Amino acid sequence: MKTIPYGHQCLDAADRKAVLKVLKSDWLTQGPTIKKFEEALCRYTGAKYAVAVSNGTAALHVACLAAGIKHGDEVITSPITFLASANCVVYCGGKVVFADIKDDTVNIDPREIKKKINQRTKAIIPVHFAGHPGDVEEIYKIARQHKLMVIEDACHALGAEYKVGGRWLKVGSCKHSDMAVLSFHPVKAITTGEGGAVLTNRKDLYEKLLVLRNHGMVRDASKGPWYYEMRAPGYNYRITDIQCALGLSQLKKLSRFISSRRKIARHYQKSFSRSPYLKVPIEQTKCKSAWHIYVLRLQLNRLRKTRRQIFEELRQKGIGVQVHYIPVHLQPFYQEKFGYRHGDFLKAEAYYDRALTIPLFPQLSSHQYKYIIECVLTTLQD
Repeated sequence: MKTIPYGHQCLDAADRKAVLKVLKSDWLTQGPTIKKFEEALCRYTGAKYAVAVSNGTAALHVACLAAGIKHGDEVITSPITFLASANCVVYCGGKVVFADIKDDTVNIDPREIKKKINQRTKAIIPVHFAGHPGDVEEIYKIARQHKLMVIEDACHALGAEYKVGGRWLKVGSCKHSDMAVLSFHPVKAITTGEGGAVLTNRKDLYEKLLVLRNHGMVRDASKGPWYYEMRAPGYNYRITDIQCALGLSQLKKLSRFISSRRKIARHYQKSFSRSPYLKVPIEQTKCKSAWHIYVLRLQLNRLRKTRRQIFEELRQKGIGVQVHYIPVHLQPFYQEKFGYRHGDFLKAEAYYDRALTIPLFPQLSSHQYKYIIECVLTTLQD
């Protein structure tokens, strides 16, 4: 039996044609397609500037560098996220300070953020977990009160929206942040294979990001058409025209992809909300989730099985379940480096103990998601 993965890219003939066109052109990298992709991201999100880079981790790293994070600085983020949301701070020599999550959305709790702010705090990295927008307006207000930078980790949330004052805003518009970071990994809303981007409305940050992406090089035509100088160490975080051609083609279908994700999520919600063994994810009325992943929370006190038993049984039935995520503060590095321990973030740990991600991606057929629903419910009841 072929396993149904928890996430999967959706490619078609138009995507292949777009890539082939670049392969036949003079520019495979550092060419015009990159700029076209960046401009398309701006049109979609409403941000003024976009800088495409090699992956989402690189995007987080250059965003922290552009924000001026350095040794001794503290940055607050969520423990329920992928490692890169925290590692980007470590790359800059900073200290990662975690703040616990809200039980309903699994996003970072603004009340917990307030408790962690001190004189060394320089930035906040809220994560839009599973594609559901975090409390960006409230977090932005907190940041401005304390003169902190806000870098949205929107790697799960391209296509998500949130409502402020009767107006719907797209995640990535940077209306309530200094920068927003995207990922284009194959399981994300759109893919470039590997790839990422930083969005911003600030020209000064945009100019820094461009330099940091390309070895820290700055050209000066007044000194000769060949002349460049490195004013600070940068990185080779460039993305290729090949990848951006795929991204441009994918972006045209993003609305359809998100619509499909929402349709499947509605079926899951309707079916699983009736089960006494499950807690389903919520979607707040002021938010439209991108539904990057669909995470069930097992009511283990009502079940005769452990999560591992359920996980393994579903895998045996061809359902590629996963767990998102092991709390970052429980990773050996973060325990050894910063002294974090079990019990430090009770809500995050309680969430992790019960979390189970089931497949969700646009090409998931009705036959497949009905099979997933049936298998999950019967496995819980056995």
